[in-house]
Amino acid sequence: MAKAKRKYVCQQCGSVAARWQGQCEDCGEWNSLIEEAPVTVFSARHDLATGGRAISLVGLDSDIALPERLPTGIAEFDRALGGGLVSGSATLIGGDPGIGKSTLLLQAAANVARSGRPVVYVSGEEAADQVRLRARRLGLGDAPVLLASATSVRDILTTLTTGTMPALVIIDSIQTMHSDVIDSAPGTVSQVRESAHELIRFAKGQGSALILVGHVTKDGSLAGPRVLEHMVDTVLAFEGERSHQYRILRAVKNRFGGTDEIGVFAMGELGLSEVANPSALFLTDRNEMVTGATVFPAMEGTRPVLVEIQALTVRIASGATPRRSVVGWDSGRLAMILAVLEARCGLSFSSCEVYLNVAGGYRLQDPAADLAVAGALISALTERSVPADAVILGEIALSGEIRPVAHGALRLREASKLGFSRAWVPASVGDPPPGLTLNGYGSLAALVDQMLGRG
Repeated sequence: MAKAKRKYVCQQCGSVAARWQGQCEDCGEWNSLIEEAPVTVFSARHDLATGGRAISLVGLDSDIALPERLPTGIAEFDRALGGGLVSGSATLIGGDPGIGKSTLLLQAAANVARSGRPVVYVSGEEAADQVRLRARRLGLGDAPVLLASATSVRDILTTLTTGTMPALVIIDSIQTMHSDVIDSAPGTVSQVRESAHELIRFAKGQGSALILVGHVTKDGSLAGPRVLEHMVDTVLAFEGERSHQYRILRAVKNRFGGTDEIGVFAMGELGLSEVANPSALFLTDRNEMVTGATVFPAMEGTRPVLVEIQALTVRIASGATPRRSVVGWDSGRLAMILAVLEARCGLSFSSCEVYLNVAGGYRLQDPAADLAVAGALISALTERSVPADAVILGEIALSGEIRPVAHGALRLREASKLGFSRAWVPASVGDPPPGLTLNGYGSLAALVDQMLGRG
């Protein structure tokens, strides 16, 4: 028998060290290494090429039935999932405390249970009476959902296998689960990994849809080992500010559908309600001409969403360091746009503080927003407003060239449907939809010339 060795596991990134130290060498976190009991290892010499069980191999052209979808009764939730929950799949949903994860899952569980399918909701953070009280407050008290408050994975799996096999199992949350196979505290890397492995193996073996609720860190990423995201089939991120009404459910990973799909919800007295037209959330009243505001048709998966980009410039005294503040966009990309405007277009922002905001708490990652950001900055600096019936899209190169973007036709159709009549776009965007006039630009300097009235 090989001698057992001590090991220290980082609770943030899961790296293993041979001795304890104050700081993890991989992620840089302090006081995150915790000793875990070693597993007894029996050494044996044998040839791995023999003694195994032959596995069956199939071709790519084999006829395979599509997985069965389990609709949750919430269209926005099903959209983010790619059409509904898949039987035998594992879904991980994370978000800040109080954002509405438990509320959304309780509403989905009630809808599935009312459709005649057995549903089990296991809470490791709240008592069953607390979950029952929330259900009554949301008007779901009559839903035949089976509740339990437990943290032992062995007890949970024993209970699930003795009765009627549930179609949906919700575990809230995976960080509170405990497996007696591992000798460590709940929430540690090894406990989270082992507990999730046992629950996922049960779901795939029995054909039940499994939803795991995960905690998040200070920067909004899922807490626990990174391997947890690789073990599940779908990862959903619940975004939004607790002080704001609206929430966005974003698909980060999906083996049964497209990624970057979103579902939009509004938090009310009766829980989360669906938002049929997300573009209306992120657009303010544009009856009056306002400087520093542009509209950009963003793409979230297959859904175009129109958002408003707002910019403000403030003159400061000479010699002071200007401030650059960004909300909802990449600060590095803002610095690049400002540099192109100064170097290629002759506009000076060196004596101005620049503030950029994406309205409604929306977060943009699309490079096609470059031209809309530039238009807002030019409008704010020159105090010349952009027409209220115009949308702007295009990617800006360091040379000042405006490059075409993906899904241009789909973005423009959404803008035309919402009543916009003009679009400022790259020169090679294609034919416009009916009712929409295109203004094509080959360079950013051409847009500046138009907005400043230079020829």
